[in-house]
Amino acid sequence: MTKTLYLMRHGETLFNQLHKKQGWCDSPLTAKGIAQAKIAGAYFKQQGILFDACYSSTSERACDTLELVTEQPYQRLKGLKEWYFGLFEGQDEVLNPKLPYGDFFVPYGGEGELEMRQRLNQTLSTVMVETTGKTILAVSHGAAIRGFMRVWEEYTTVPPTNRLPNCCIARFTYEDQKFVLEEMITHDFSEI
Repeated sequence: MTKTLYLMRHGETLFNQLHKKQGWCDSPLTAKGIAQAKIAGAYFKQQGILFDACYSSTSERACDTLELVTEQPYQRLKGLKEWYFGLFEGQDEVLNPKLPYGDFFVPYGGEGELEMRQRLNQTLSTVMVETTGKTILAVSHGAAIRGFMRVWEEYTTVPPTNRLPNCCIARFTYEDQKFVLEEMITHDFSEI
């Protein structure tokens, strides 16, 4: 059976505005982030998309986003959390190394890139296998979603994007234990 995964980034946060790294640390949604989430919720309603199951990272910014998108019950999953940056958590983004980050954060107590990708892939694969319905929403984070997309990039049918704006939605189909990125939905969420 083919299933659909809507993998969505959380709305804009205070740390996004301040250009601070927020992996496992957290900050609240801004007014713009709240508006972005409401627009995403309106998009799903306008398209007649109903979810059989909803999941969120355990981070407050992701849970708050999901609660603004839909009133459906949801499950919080640690496996959907952002990349863990160790001692760089909460620090200014100007301290980032050049891409790709690889294992840069490991000596500082953080996660390696492949470790983060594997965590996301295992979590989302389990979600797709264990969810009985066909349409799933999961709210996660920018670097985590980008890492997951890289796991399945050979099956991507849309042009890659350099940046994943807040509240963007990646629509994947899932069949035969394979994710295929079919569409990136942004609806100018970054323009608010």
